[in-house]
Amino acid sequence: MFETQSGRAISAGGPTLVAVTEPAAAAAATEIPPQVPPQGSRGPGPDAPSAPDGPGVSGGPGASAAPEGILRRQAQRESAARTYARSLPIVPVRARGLTIEGADGRRYLDCLSGAGSLALGHNHPVVLEAIRGVLDSGAPLHVLDLATPVKDAFTTELFANLPPALAADARIQFCGPAGTDAVEAALKLVRTATGRPGLLAFTGAYHGMTAGALDASGGAPGVRVTRLPYPQDLRCPFGVGGPEGAELSARWTENLLDDPKGGVPAPAGMIVEPVQGEGGVIPAPDAWLRRMREITAARGIPLIADEVQTGVGRTGAFWGVDHAGVVPDVMVLSKAIGGSLPLAVIVYRAGLDVWAPGAHAGTFRGNQLAMAAGAATLAFVRENRLAERAAALGERMLAALHGLACGHPCIGEVRGRGLMIGVELVDPDTGATAPSLAAAVRQECLDRGLIVELGGRHGAVVRLLPPLTLTDEQAAAVLDRLADAIPAAARRTH
Repeated sequence: MFETQSGRAISAGGPTLVAVTEPAAAAAATEIPPQVPPQGSRGPGPDAPSAPDGPGVSGGPGASAAPEGILRRQAQRESAARTYARSLPIVPVRARGLTIEGADGRRYLDCLSGAGSLALGHNHPVVLEAIRGVLDSGAPLHVLDLATPVKDAFTTELFANLPPALAADARIQFCGPAGTDAVEAALKLVRTATGRPGLLAFTGAYHGMTAGALDASGGAPGVRVTRLPYPQDLRCPFGVGGPEGAELSARWTENLLDDPKGGVPAPAGMIVEPVQGEGGVIPAPDAWLRRMREITAARGIPLIADEVQTGVGRTGAFWGVDHAGVVPDVMVLSKAIGGSLPLAVIVYRAGLDVWAPGAHAGTFRGNQLAMAAGAATLAFVRENRLAERAAALGERMLAALHGLACGHPCIGEVRGRGLMIGVELVDPDTGATAPSLAAAVRQECLDRGLIVELGGRHGAVVRLLPPLTLTDEQAAAVLDRLADAIPAAARRTH
């Protein structure tokens, strides 16, 4: 049971868990020291560590500039494509662990975590130590794809955490700095290896913002990619949900590939997210994912697992595919593997390694700081069993949110895996998605010092991606603010 700051108990079942995986003193050192909130602030309460005494921020870059002016200049200078800056009009100047402090002195609990990039939260000591170690060593920071001790250590740690059947026969390609670059590399790889142009992807998918990655994403207009139904319960395309809906999805896929009049020639590969993130936090059923592996293996179709957001313990296993025991042919990795810095790679079976030298390259594929931070993050998650911690704490948070949903008919579904959690908001009368309500919940959360973002169809899913170092007390504070924000938003929208 989570005891919230408001005094109400949110029942989650099960025994109380250990708050952190490191000693209390070390955990405390990873957070910003306490501060008296500025007058009128509705930021986090006493369990949410914050900033030093005083209304301002000392020493941080840009700390002396008025946040209103910074936001105004951003709106004048930056592209209309900016996203998070619109819904989160804050100016972060300091951060540690779960906590961000803005230039105005307000503190926030960050459940966005760099869109899932910050497995250990902001500025974790092991990450900072790894970065300082490279900087102090005098090692070159830019090396193209040359071999370095830093790269060797990162690759060794990564391979130690891969599914063993893949690690035993794997190759790695360092890509450009973003996950979408790695997706492009994966698609290019399987098309080169098979000599086929087509691709299988799923409704609701999100694989990035570059041209090829967008082609494979759910909102793309192109026809080079065949869309397959991704199983889900609340909005099952077959109207049944559950195991039956997943079975129908698998049979649809199998029939489409085997039907000589189906209009789908043998594809170069299938790309799938073990949990659809931007699609609304929809976990793939384990049995269904195993069927996709069987279907593709039987037909010589490489299976690509997009683990950009699900990797490094996020879902309660080191990789999202581990839940189903699936070994893909290609894994796309980014976000958390860089320890908060830009890094993206693909790891694939040696049999697919048919590229000629220079067939895929990138000037900034040798990011030494990111490799050092990434190796430290991977090792810390492994050594402290943070994937198991995410599984246990995530289960309790999901149970608490299911309990909350019983009293709020505007919550259509609570779903997720590990510390990748989604709450879909609906119209209580019609069951239709309620994007305006979700946007209101996000704003009410921000007013209460909680940063969340939206996803899913029509942006109606409130998403929680807290760091894997989240403590029981912090989890209770997050749930408390969300539980307070939902009815407040419902009153506002009505």
